[in-house]
Amino acid sequence: MKYKLIFSALMICSQFAYAQKRASTGGEDRAFWVKTLNRIAYPVIHNLANETLKKNMPLEKAPGYGLNVTKVTYLEALGRTIAGVAPWLALPDDDTTEGKLRKTMRAELLKALANSVNPESPDYISYRSESQPIVDAAYVAHAFLRAPKALWEPLDEVTKKRFIEEFKSLRTRSGAYNNWLLFSGLTEGFLLSIGEQYDPARVQFSINKMKEWYVGDSWYSDGEKFSMDYYNSYVIHPMLVDLLKVLVDKKKAQQADYDLALKRMVRYSEYLERIISPEGTYPAYGRSITYRTAAFQALAQTALMEKLPEYVKPAQVRCALTKVMHNLYDGKQNFDGQGWLVLGFNGHQPEVADTYTSTGSLYMATLGFLTLGLPADHKFWTDAPAPWTSLKAWGGESIKKDYKVEY
Repeated sequence: MKYKLIFSALMICSQFAYAQKRASTGGEDRAFWVKTLNRIAYPVIHNLANETLKKNMPLEKAPGYGLNVTKVTYLEALGRTIAGVAPWLALPDDDTTEGKLRKTMRAELLKALANSVNPESPDYISYRSESQPIVDAAYVAHAFLRAPKALWEPLDEVTKKRFIEEFKSLRTRSGAYNNWLLFSGLTEGFLLSIGEQYDPARVQFSINKMKEWYVGDSWYSDGEKFSMDYYNSYVIHPMLVDLLKVLVDKKKAQQADYDLALKRMVRYSEYLERIISPEGTYPAYGRSITYRTAAFQALAQTALMEKLPEYVKPAQVRCALTKVMHNLYDGKQNFDGQGWLVLGFNGHQPEVADTYTSTGSLYMATLGFLTLGLPADHKFWTDAPAPWTSLKAWGGESIKKDYKVEY
């Protein structure tokens, strides 16, 4: 009886907290997302624009770290940051406070991109050694695919040529036999998208293996053996869908292949929405939990593409993700004194970092913010607050039954 009373009290507190949150409008939620994304991305973009990234970025490493940190962490920071901010920066300029901030960040990022491939810059970032750049070149390429008019086309011809050369230099190496195949495929897909010579074998091999590694109900195995983690969201669904889109546009793949991959990502997004608890927490399981909000990239991208399932309303996704972000980013626990992300899940917890994780790795967190690419007058932001699935379920409200799918 005692435990039932405690549980009831906790549920009442949870419902009260959500009721209090209902006073927050979509506009206020968006302002919070913008502020938080800027808080995360600013140190990387601003320092690289001013050629002080290598000077100022800390080099915190996981216990047992096994990479050459100075040769990989800066490209990690760049690629992962810009892959998440790209859809927001693709929005047109306006005179709002948000619009002015976006314009400033875009201008700094264009400078940062030029510096990153300029061999004369103290912040030159080489792609030409180590295996890890295979990964993070793909995130740079993903940013260009997500915002070509904002981030690729404005670059001067010398800078474009330098990026193309850096991307092609990756062909001298291979990486892990798992989700890494998509990194090579996506970078080559970007080269195809801009009319450059690309390696069709790397592209086709990555797609074929993903098809083989599909295990059902929207889940891909990350390699030959299944891993229960967030890599379906960190990498597999978003990159596979966007790579296939390039191929379809260039008449190198069938529309049916893209449609199936998208359908599976939509289904996977249902899982992500359902795992957000009534309190706005989610399970800290699997590899790379230090990537924080990147766990929700597939959900954020599905919402950005306006492909959410009918019963998953945009406002409930907004409210669920906002609650998660408040839990992670309201305080200072995930940032150091200079504003850089620290190793951990929700706090400085270096013991949970993987042996490939350093400061730059953490900036994958921006991938959870993709839905900022929807304009402020979109219903994702303007609809009234709505409870998400687990909040409704634990509150005794009607919810949709969940069954596996056969595609």
